[in-house]
Amino acid sequence: MAARHLSWLGIFRLGCVQLALGAVVVLTTSTLNRVMVVELALPAMLPGALVALHYAVQLSRPRWGYGADRGGRRTPWIIGGMALLASGGLGAAGATVLMGSMTGAGIAAAVLAFIAIGLGVGMAGTNLLALLATRTAPARRPAAATLAWLMMIAGIAVTAGVAGQLLDPFGPARLLAVAAGIGVVAMALALFGTWGMEREAPAPVETREPPAFMKALREVWADGQARRFTVFVFVSMLAYSAQDLILEPFSGHVFRFTPGESTALAGTQHGGVFLGMLLTGAVASLWGKGRPGFLRAWSTGGCVASAGALCLLALGAVHGPGWPLSLNVFFLGVSNGAFAVAAISAMMALAAEGGPAADGSGREGTRIGLWGAAQAIGFGLGGFLGALAADIARAVSTDAGPAYGAVFAAEAVLFLVSALLAACAGRQLAGAGHPRALVPGE
Repeated sequence: MAARHLSWLGIFRLGCVQLALGAVVVLTTSTLNRVMVVELALPAMLPGALVALHYAVQLSRPRWGYGADRGGRRTPWIIGGMALLASGGLGAAGATVLMGSMTGAGIAAAVLAFIAIGLGVGMAGTNLLALLATRTAPARRPAAATLAWLMMIAGIAVTAGVAGQLLDPFGPARLLAVAAGIGVVAMALALFGTWGMEREAPAPVETREPPAFMKALREVWADGQARRFTVFVFVSMLAYSAQDLILEPFSGHVFRFTPGESTALAGTQHGGVFLGMLLTGAVASLWGKGRPGFLRAWSTGGCVASAGALCLLALGAVHGPGWPLSLNVFFLGVSNGAFAVAAISAMMALAAEGGPAADGSGREGTRIGLWGAAQAIGFGLGGFLGALAADIARAVSTDAGPAYGAVFAAEAVLFLVSALLAACAGRQLAGAGHPRALVPGE
């Protein structure tokens, strides 16, 4: 007998794990970044390289999903990943403190800590999304994806605000105490979110010996639908993240925004993302049921709208002061949020309904892991390439406006390519929730 679908309370509980993930990650990628660069006067490329390392380590995501597929339970992997993540967060804080007196040893410790962070995020995040995908009723998946990601954003926002208050006046002991406190709260949320969640899961079905990991991964990659969706995820995340590291410098160089105004602009963008996600989830729940083309249309439309917002930013870069920058950035955020939730919802549906492998075992975790790895690579590479492109454009141009505009225009092209990929992969996006449309080879 199959496990029952999650209630709204169950979906909320799993969302608490997403909240915990966001809480730990924001401390390591934002707060420690600032401490290294400002308080310790270290090169900005050091935290940048550490963040890139934590993304690179997430190439291991398919392996964690495969391990849970083979064992039949995901809760131990989620809890184990959260424990590794929380330990890595505390270790990263300790390494940052150590850099103040022993720079070399601190950097070496930070490398190990950020590897643990990447492994923990991959292990917990992959299996959390796989569990959410397999246990959520098809009609509720868009709303479930929205709730999970909004809770992650809430975790990031709340942690940033609370940690900011607790860290003043700043000191090494206070930093360690805040990091330890966040880790303890994150573990408590993860335990609350997963406790008894798989109690109703059926006993493992007798199957032939599952294939080795690489063979299982090749089987997933051989599925044309999974492969096309992987390319879509990579390109769209490349476009999505390319403006992350340059938007605030752009507002300062071209529009003469103060640091406070630039930070507020980033908040405006995240507010738009929040609204876009909320709007997409609500519309999908109310009017998307039984409409196979809904996720395809919103994924494609969100990419096209994001491209349009970036084209407007490129025009604003040339126009300079007087351009409605905040409104433009808010529109970009709404477009990004709409595309992201539609794509995540499609990912959940494809993972849950792609059918079992030839040996009878599931491949949900392996599929989610493959797409999660593509997302991590695209996100990490996009942020780096966006910043690099801006530096190069400014180096060859005496005017910062057109230089930034060229980068935004290139990002718009990437989003248009993503829209084309979403449209071409229409069968899997349109067929989400319709198993027959997801049978490979049809």
